[in-house]
Amino acid sequence: MARGDGEPTLITSVQRALRLLEVVGEHPVGITAKSLSRRTGIALPTTYHLLRTLVHEGYLAKLDDGAFVVGSGVEGLHAAGREHRTWGRVRDAMTTLRDDLNAAIYLARYHDGEVEVVEVVDCPRSPRVDTWADFRQAAHATAIGKCLLAGLSPSERADHFSRHPPADLTPRTITRVRDLVHGDPPGLVHDVEEYALGTACMAAPVALGDVPATLAISFPTRRLADRSEFARPLGKAAGVISRMLAVPGDFPTGE
Repeated sequence: MARGDGEPTLITSVQRALRLLEVVGEHPVGITAKSLSRRTGIALPTTYHLLRTLVHEGYLAKLDDGAFVVGSGVEGLHAAGREHRTWGRVRDAMTTLRDDLNAAIYLARYHDGEVEVVEVVDCPRSPRVDTWADFRQAAHATAIGKCLLAGLSPSERADHFSRHPPADLTPRTITRVRDLVHGDPPGLVHDVEEYALGTACMAAPVALGDVPATLAISFPTRRLADRSEFARPLGKAAGVISRMLAVPGDFPTGE
């Protein structure tokens, strides 16, 4: 397609197909190809060609009476769009907390028996902690892991440590399994140089049904004096994100 300098290259067939989808979406009981042609101004032969393609790809479905309705492919896009919007709002909340506290922000969950860090929001002046040891192997030494494990039963925690025996990561690391299994109750937890020397972390639970989830921050130990000032904003942000995730009822994967 010819275009002027600086103008985007537009694919007419794609534009027409999207217009057909829009019009079909306005008619939940279905609309015929001839009506679509009249409504959109697209020639009838082209309309039939585009409709066949859209039906084949699952974005439209053809009823027994010949009318067309929205197909399952569009429903999938709608669900994906809702998750992307939720994920964007979650990231915005994490970014705001990062800027307010000047700390790296983490969102994690306990999924399929493992600690899974889903998203990290940091910046050069508030860098994430150097993950020299896999968080999945170091739940006992991180505020993230402690908060997630606190959402499990003692037997589930014992199972976790049977698969991931706690190792000494720093001189401050707690490795006694009995203390870890019967450790922190649900709520705000922290670690000070248990995972990495010079680094402290705090974590607050995020409500996600039966799935343990957490919002956490990391910061240099030289800022430990500010720790009491971090608790309220962190807890408030965790509550905000809990409410965001309560509507979709799922945890964005970030993938």
